[in-house]
Amino acid sequence: MSMARKNITSSIETELIKKLKYLAADTEMPLNSLLEEAIEDLLKKYEDNAKK
Repeated sequence: MSMARKNITSSIETELIKKLKYLAADTEMPLNSLLEEAIEDLLKKYEDNAKK
């Protein structure tokens, strides 16, 4: 079962997206997967901080 997906539009600093693209190539992972992982980590970080 896959989760529903929704497109978003955002702008990201040029150097940051460049590094992300290199990481995607190095890890052979889709850029979108890396972005989702980063967002999940960020949400977890703030959830953990809210519980304290």
